[in-house]
Amino acid sequence: MPDPTPPPATAVAFAEGARRLGDLCRRRGLVVPGFRSPPADPAARRTIRHRPDGGVIVAVRVRGRPLADVLVDLVEGVVAANGLSGEEAARLRRELLAGLGEVEESPPAWAA
Repeated sequence: MPDPTPPPATAVAFAEGARRLGDLCRRRGLVVPGFRSPPADPAARRTIRHRPDGGVIVAVRVRGRPLADVLVDLVEGVVAANGLSGEEAARLRRELLAGLGEVEESPPAWAA
């Protein structure tokens, strides 16, 4: 019987998800936060930091977590960075997660 546990996310998949999410945000005219990993707080799964210059940094733990969970945390960071709540936030979550589709492990373009 196959193992039902999804494989853990990787740095490459995190970077691809963050890039695609940034593109989706720009098309919608949303604030695009900077994405990084891991959060400075070793106990945190995700953090958000508002910089004095108006920028926002979303940090997400990747190591040992399924990619789907990492992508959800990235999307939650976008929702928070844009100050959305209620139905507007729920709609954006659905749209962004659908727009991300399947983020797959792929070699960097320079490796092809």
